[in-house]
Amino acid sequence: MSPTWGIVAVALVSIATLAIGAFGLRISRTTSDFYVASRSVSPALNGSAISGEYLSAASYLGIAGLVLVNGADMLWYSIGWTSGYLLLLVFVAAPLRRSGAYTIPDFAQVRLQSVAVRRVSTALVVAVGWLYLLPQFQGAGLTLEAVLAAPRWVGTVLVAVIVTLNVVLGGMRSITFVQAFQYWLKLTALLIPLMFLLLAWSRDGRPAAQAPSDWWIPLGDANPQTMYSTYAVIVATFLGTMGLPHVVVRYYTNPDGHAARRTTLIVLGLVSVFYLLPTFYGVLGRIYASDLIDSGRADTVALELPSRLIEGTAGELLTALVTAGAFAAFLSTSSGVTMAMAGVVGQGLSNHAPWRGRLSSIAALRIAAAACVAVPLLLAFVAEPIPVASSVVFAFALAASTFCPLLVLGIWWRGLTSAGAIAGLIGGGVCAGAAPFVTLALDVEGWWGTLMSQPAVWSVPVGFGLMVGVSLATRARVPANVGRTMVRLHTPERVQVDRRF
Repeated sequence: MSPTWGIVAVALVSIATLAIGAFGLRISRTTSDFYVASRSVSPALNGSAISGEYLSAASYLGIAGLVLVNGADMLWYSIGWTSGYLLLLVFVAAPLRRSGAYTIPDFAQVRLQSVAVRRVSTALVVAVGWLYLLPQFQGAGLTLEAVLAAPRWVGTVLVAVIVTLNVVLGGMRSITFVQAFQYWLKLTALLIPLMFLLLAWSRDGRPAAQAPSDWWIPLGDANPQTMYSTYAVIVATFLGTMGLPHVVVRYYTNPDGHAARRTTLIVLGLVSVFYLLPTFYGVLGRIYASDLIDSGRADTVALELPSRLIEGTAGELLTALVTAGAFAAFLSTSSGVTMAMAGVVGQGLSNHAPWRGRLSSIAALRIAAAACVAVPLLLAFVAEPIPVASSVVFAFALAASTFCPLLVLGIWWRGLTSAGAIAGLIGGGVCAGAAPFVTLALDVEGWWGTLMSQPAVWSVPVGFGLMVGVSLATRARVPANVGRTMVRLHTPERVQVDRRF
């Protein structure tokens, strides 16, 4: 296939992203503009933006590849990544917005009156962000290499540069408009080619899929390890969503708690519609592109199908459209993750020695954005490519084991203490963060390998258990103003109460 149309598609997405980001720059003036878009983003716009950043390469390419290889069992990823927003709606969205914070570490400090909790939270935000950014950068390089025959470093560097420019120049204002645009681009880029693919399939005599019978049946291989892995994915994806820093930070941009809840309902609808599409690509891939399994290129099935089923220029144009959507997926998620990390690290730079008073909040955010992108960018060149879906599940497990307990207990239990929060963040973080690396380094097999590679089932209870247990043992350290804080978190804005901390 000629790479010309693909090059045009990537160029247009890049130009559109920078142009929309430049529009955000024109109206970004204050610190609040850069960090939380002055808390003025409407539910419709915010819903599109959250959906745009949430639907990463793992969703756009990874789900189709997982379905291609493993069949119906992999639909739990789509279900979990969608259902997580229902839990976020019920437990977190409105109280979190009412906290008045900019970031998760802000919330932790406001709720627990502890600088130490803030520092541990900051380190975990960066850890989750790097786990997300590394496969996005690697995936961009692999995608442009596969579709455009470009050197792998081109896609990696291009995504890193565009993302850094958008965050540095316009902050949250810029990436809000960019991510909203990119959601609709991604939806269109999968939907239109799929219509043509289904039409070609219907005209092809409907060949039988080259797959064993258990490929079509959830838990067809119902052995204990398979069951455990399935439940681990469910736990990580259901609970991890409410702890993802780049998702949580977007709720600070809503005007109030009611708008935050409306935003979540919109996201549920938009994400649900999108996740229907990669499943079709995985099923069609089993029919027409099963060779990708043996070659280790299952993640490229959505990119490969249009040219295999549709000949000539039409196939190339559809492939270019899918490529544009894939590149938008890398950009939108990377932008959100970078913004979340930059907001946290930037506040640390501007508020603590030796930079206090010497560095403005906006300048600190810009420096932090460049620094936070640099580390995963360098790692992308030296580390082996990581399957995008696997790495994202690691990030979800880490978020589910740390920030999920912090937010749920911090919002709904007045007995949480700073000592308990630190114990849970560190304990849950070590369990969820170290286990996958132990598996990769030691090549552990059997039950131990399964437990280490999918830690959420046991690491999440560790995080919750440590927070509750240590808090009960340190009751005297419950913040004196916890009652006032709880009033602020749970009272609707229309009710006139004293909200000062």
